[in-house]
Amino acid sequence: MALAQTEHRYIQLREPGVPIVEGTSMKVAELITSVKAYGWSPEELLSNYPHLTMSKIYSALAYYWDHKEEIDADIDRREQYVKQLELEAGESAFAARIRAQGLLQ
Repeated sequence: MALAQTEHRYIQLREPGVPIVEGTSMKVAELITSVKAYGWSPEELLSNYPHLTMSKIYSALAYYWDHKEEIDADIDRREQYVKQLELEAGESAFAARIRAQGLLQ
């Protein structure tokens, strides 16, 4: 898979233009999702993703702010896709059994 350099050190574009942290398979959107979901600071990101360096984290954050609309739209698309799959899958057999037993509302 070909990777292209970006104007941000430590950030590469994987085909089809998905920004990842250099030397990893972590997408910038995944890092940003952690910030949005948990409110993690750069230090907390480093603690939770020890395979990254602080330089790579700050580079990913800078890339995000320079491409915020595009990455936010990608995150929204992914969330909508998950919701669609959940609706299509319906309730699992396990959930239906425990709901029938009154253990799940």
